[in-house]
Amino acid sequence: MSDIIQLLPDSVANQIAAGEVVQRPASAVKELVENAIDAGADKIQLIIKDAGKSLIQVIDNGCGMSLTDARMSFERHATSKIKRAEDLFAIRTMGFRGEAMASIAAIAQVELKTRRHEDELGTQIFIEASDVLKQEACSANAGTSISVKNLFYNIPARRNFLKSNPVEMRHIIDEFQRVALAHPEVFFTLHHDGQEVYHLPATTLKQRVIHLFGNNYNQRLVPVEEDTTIINLRGFVGKPEFARKTRGEQFFFVNNRFIRDAYLNHAVLTAFEELLPDDTYPLYVLFIDIDPSKIDINVHPTKTEIKYQDEKAIYAIVRSAVKRSLGRYNITPSLDFDQENSIEHLITPKPFEQIVAPVIAFNADFNPFTDKKTERELPFLRDTGERHNKAIPQNWDTLYEISKREATHQQEMPGGKTIAVDDQEIAKSSDRQFFQVHNRFILSQIKSGFMLISQQAAHERILYERFLQQLQNHSGVSQQSLFPQSLTLNGSDFELLKELLPDIRALGFDIREFGKNTVVVEGIPADLNNVGEHELLEHLLEGFKNNLAILKLDKRDNLARSLARNAAIKAGTKLSAEEMNLLTDQLFACQMPNLGLNGKPVITTFTLNELLERFEK
Repeated sequence: MSDIIQLLPDSVANQIAAGEVVQRPASAVKELVENAIDAGADKIQLIIKDAGKSLIQVIDNGCGMSLTDARMSFERHATSKIKRAEDLFAIRTMGFRGEAMASIAAIAQVELKTRRHEDELGTQIFIEASDVLKQEACSANAGTSISVKNLFYNIPARRNFLKSNPVEMRHIIDEFQRVALAHPEVFFTLHHDGQEVYHLPATTLKQRVIHLFGNNYNQRLVPVEEDTTIINLRGFVGKPEFARKTRGEQFFFVNNRFIRDAYLNHAVLTAFEELLPDDTYPLYVLFIDIDPSKIDINVHPTKTEIKYQDEKAIYAIVRSAVKRSLGRYNITPSLDFDQENSIEHLITPKPFEQIVAPVIAFNADFNPFTDKKTERELPFLRDTGERHNKAIPQNWDTLYEISKREATHQQEMPGGKTIAVDDQEIAKSSDRQFFQVHNRFILSQIKSGFMLISQQAAHERILYERFLQQLQNHSGVSQQSLFPQSLTLNGSDFELLKELLPDIRALGFDIREFGKNTVVVEGIPADLNNVGEHELLEHLLEGFKNNLAILKLDKRDNLARSLARNAAIKAGTKLSAEEMNLLTDQLFACQMPNLGLNGKPVITTFTLNELLERFEK
């Protein structure tokens, strides 16, 4: 029998390695930009076309490469970062494995132009599927320019698994933001399809955060600083009131390397105990500087996981430093844009002459005996013309009468579970009376007892089915704003909004792009004109991202669910009898009135027999 074990060709080995190192265009962006950082560049340009599928180009003014180094950089396990195994525990560069360039060259068409500052001529290399097609001297700027074209062109299966351009571009922006945050001293630009997405001059960390995420972050940041014999910690955390529904803006860096660490994330969250609303996550951008010999970064090909010698001590330091900073913020919450990063600036009192006396204003026309209920009409009371496509049943209260028959129906719940729902008998009552319990539930007497309706869950169900229908029919009605509002988003959210824009417009939003990462909101759904444009749109995007991460919903269902949850009345809202009446009517006009968006019942019924049993025991 002949031998069956063979040594794989380098080209095949490189394609296999690329499966771990280059999973999508964003992976290539990360590797190329980190190489530019390691080359000592203080100016880096990133040019993207077709969300990285057609072109990824990184231009830097780093040290450049000689002819030999340029050719050697595409060989597997060729690196300038380490020479011995011991060097793995003294690494402060971003790369060190020597796999990225070889992996990229195996699955794309690559052009490299590089020149050292001391050389007169540079080197140009063309590589396709690991084969060097051309290598020659050329005129080039000092530094390196590398272009990656037609990524995965020779691996159709991998290319077919790529997502839409907006999705892939969001991943690229995420990687770009991480590198830009870690190196505020470097000038970065990002262009996508000829448009400038980011222009980030060299600056301080605080201003880099603001440039990346928006000017409104100026008032959201609390500085954190702690120097110990184990680690040095610096950075910022967000004020509790600006916590979001998703974990998007959470960044940990160890020796300027972005990492994912659930253990340290827990340390930050515990520092926010009793300060955060339920199911919200704070912003943080935290940098840990530690002796490289006390960590192991050679854990995963993407180098985003680290092992520590003394992780419990690091946990305690992070937690106490964040908690201390939040305590100081509570004393003087104002942060000035021009202040430095140190905490001491937070507790410096203003000079007496700069203190402005408060101004008290009053409304001379105020009448405490005037009924203002009609002025604060809730969204579901407004008439928007085509809002209702089916009549509300006149015998609504019969739908939840408890049947004396033995038959039951099975109602499907999310996840394939079912619950038993009693069959109902028709019995119309002549009088409908509603009572509100703790401003959370609506109570009404029915023939066999009484029912309780969760007002928030009911309104979420009403809006959800309404929005789904509007998305299907493109029938959303827009209420035009008297003064259109501009909204600037971070790059990732802006790309997400562009992807969702056709469906968002179908819901009744009137939105148009207005420059870099900015949109103008000229109208919002007529049902929701009691909600601020900024708040509504930001919460819609946050809810969409949160649902996408947890529930894996399709786009339209996700949008309808997110908007319904954000626009619905909340528990604690006082309702009039008319509002409770209309809310109940609209609930029973829904296709699934008893199923909340969280999978739990909207309505609970109590029979007279159940009540009697409680008192007769």
